[in-house]
Amino acid sequence: MTAACGGELRIFPDAHGLYRAVAAELVACATQAMNARDRFTVALAGGSTPRPLYELLASPEFSEQLDWIRTEVFFGDERCVPPDDVRSNFRMAADALLAHVPLPADRIHRIRGEENPAFAALHYVQELQAAFRCVDAPRFDLILLGMGENGHTASLFPGGAALRENVRLVVPQYVESQQEWRITLTLPLLNAAAAVWVLIQGAAKTGVLQRVLEGPFLPEVLPVQGLAPAHGQLVWWLDRAAAAALKHTPG
Repeated sequence: MTAACGGELRIFPDAHGLYRAVAAELVACATQAMNARDRFTVALAGGSTPRPLYELLASPEFSEQLDWIRTEVFFGDERCVPPDDVRSNFRMAADALLAHVPLPADRIHRIRGEENPAFAALHYVQELQAAFRCVDAPRFDLILLGMGENGHTASLFPGGAALRENVRLVVPQYVESQQEWRITLTLPLLNAAAAVWVLIQGAAKTGVLQRVLEGPFLPEVLPVQGLAPAHGQLVWWLDRAAAAALKHTPG
């Protein structure tokens, strides 16, 4: 089913079914990319929601289906903290997934959160351009994202300058509510991807999800509404608890 604000809705009875479905589809996406271009490029989401997915991908059932040598991992955003900090998106992904699969170290492209924010953003642009051999927005095979309770995605927060960026691909953003600097991919880069998947699980985000998918288009207030891949797929992966307030759902 198509969401009112764009994209496809996929709703599952519970978190277990949701994560297994995403893992299986990710394997299929990776296989298709490798068959077409001999590699799979994916940007990982941070936060707590994707951790069970990463742990599932690290399990033998799924990890043995992926050719990790031909996989390259990037990040959608990062807090400006060292990579071993408990708040680091890289550390979460490493603990849950990256340290448990045969992914070569040079295929992991982390954002250097320990550096000056402006320098870290510039460095990541250069790393992206080198990895994709391009000067324009690279086209990821897949970008995984989440959504905060205020409707933010990556580190694109309501009213933030990063949300309005339409030239730079990666920018620093000071998040007043968190009193911290972050580095984030911007909408021009996110919307250049072949596939953007938004993973939302649990009842805590039910109300904001209904506003995002069925309410007015207000991306300055609900930044996740700014996701609109020009030549790609947008999928909202939800469990039934997250989708409970939606008026129009599949089935």
